[in-house]
Amino acid sequence: MKKGIHPEYFPEATVTCACGNTWKTGSTRKEIRTEVCNACHPFFTGQQQRMLDMEGQVDRFYRRLQARQDFISEKQSREEAKTSPERTVESLDLSKRQTEALLNAGYKTVADILAGFADGGDEKLLSVDGFGQKSLIDLKKKLRTLGYEIQTKEA
Repeated sequence: MKKGIHPEYFPEATVTCACGNTWKTGSTRKEIRTEVCNACHPFFTGQQQRMLDMEGQVDRFYRRLQARQDFISEKQSREEAKTSPERTVESLDLSKRQTEALLNAGYKTVADILAGFADGGDEKLLSVDGFGQKSLIDLKKKLRTLGYEIQTKEA
């Protein structure tokens, strides 16, 4: 070993616990103070039942867990409501002219519009009075941003 680079070693260092228990050990410090030792720790004394959740950490954890579950279920229900086929045409936030044209043609819900795409494709909706190519593009864009899948009839 090199000389002068190692700390001084005390073979009879005194360890003192907060409970008052003391013992001797070897250390590089002459005196050591601890908060818990084998004489006062509940695991070593067999009194684990006395350990209480004083700060409510377990309860806080379960509350956070429940709040997360509530958030996830609420988010999922919002997403389902967002892509519900029973959503009305008025709630799509199209222009007033486009909304009126769809309502006059009998398209009351998103399910009706999607059925129109599946049955006759773009031509069926383009045949609606007052509903042109730009209206069709706006409608498709809006449906896709809301998460709907548009099934068109294969030609």
